[in-house]
Amino acid sequence: MSGPECCENPPNYLSGGGGGGAGHVQQLGGFNCYLSGPVDSTQAVILVSDVFGYEAPKLRKLADKVAEAGFYVVVPDFLRGDPRIPNDEKPLEVWIIDHGPDQGFEDAKPVIEALKSNGVTKMGAAGFCWGAKVVVELAKYAYIQAAVLLHPSFVAVDDIHAVKVPISILGAEIDRRSPPELVKQFEMALNAKPEVDAFVKIFPGVTHGWSVRYDDEDELAVKSAEESHQDMLGWFEKHLK
Repeated sequence: MSGPECCENPPNYLSGGGGGGAGHVQQLGGFNCYLSGPVDSTQAVILVSDVFGYEAPKLRKLADKVAEAGFYVVVPDFLRGDPRIPNDEKPLEVWIIDHGPDQGFEDAKPVIEALKSNGVTKMGAAGFCWGAKVVVELAKYAYIQAAVLLHPSFVAVDDIHAVKVPISILGAEIDRRSPPELVKQFEMALNAKPEVDAFVKIFPGVTHGWSVRYDDEDELAVKSAEESHQDMLGWFEKHLK
């Protein structure tokens, strides 16, 4: 179910000052959330983290980038203050028992309702690794209007068959969690659903987690991460604005 790639290249929390970012943290829907962007926007984007949680500096940096495009961006703490710790002795298989994406799906519902009550009328969500399973569940039941999965984990072809909203899947060439062969199966499943707008792309030369856990010294990884960010943002601009 889970594998070591989910925990490779952990974020450097110190680089962001313990999270950092241009936004701020406050409660929304009963969860601590990093919030960025115009609070009066009627279009919101939820970024669902990987196993390292909502404080990861590069994830917050990405949230700020999406916010600059006019979206109200929410990065919830669906891991409830207990993210995966780099080099943790507890096996991932044990940690995941108390941090299932199915619970993340349930936790997303009150956050979505809170956004609606604040005047949001269109909503997208992007999920990274662990978070991709949360987002695909939201897409299966049309809780959101657009979805993006980046180097997904725990997502099966049956999940993709059940998606009801426009979805973009951005995969890595070097990824045991969602290898290119599986991503191509996702694409075939979406091709069989012409009523659902879809975009599928495999980024060459990068590994699982690259979009938010890239090495700043790796020029290819940085360029590919930025390209994935633009693809994600373009998808939301296409379907939410």
